[in-house]
Amino acid sequence: QEAPLIQWGEMISPLGPLFAAVNQRGLCALDFGRQVSEFLERFDSRARLEKASKAVERVLAQLREYFAGDRSSFNLPVDISQLTPFQRSVLDVACRIAPGQVWTYQRIAEELGRPRSSRPVGGALARNPIPIVIPCHRVIASDGSLGGYSGGSGLKAKQWLLRLEGAL
Repeated sequence: QEAPLIQWGEMISPLGPLFAAVNQRGLCALDFGRQVSEFLERFDSRARLEKASKAVERVLAQLREYFAGDRSSFNLPVDISQLTPFQRSVLDVACRIAPGQVWTYQRIAEELGRPRSSRPVGGALARNPIPIVIPCHRVIASDGSLGGYSGGSGLKAKQWLLRLEGAL
């Protein structure tokens, strides 16, 4: 079997260097505030990694619009097939949270019909391979605190994103 091709590119964002990668199915990885080496080491060692700005042009254009306040949702094919069915269902629910709104980990668990699963929900959100596009930053703790955030600079980035969207 041929190694999968993953094409990636980068941009400077308000959250620091931002990296995006696509495969044949769509956007498969996004990260920011890290070094390029940290971003690239997340991929399977058998993957063929190719820096290709053209391949991620649409992704980066929509992110620029988002950061400028001109876009609140994304119209991009995504590939989260490497996640478990539970993780995918959590991210599907997170995609239903409107910009400017926040839900709790508990609410997501309840939406899934698994009201005692707020910790596993948090774990699934922490494994989101494409933060911002799949808006896991819109999920907070039941006590109103931000909870956690695995993207870039952590809670500082989550707070910045929520402010951008008018949720804080």
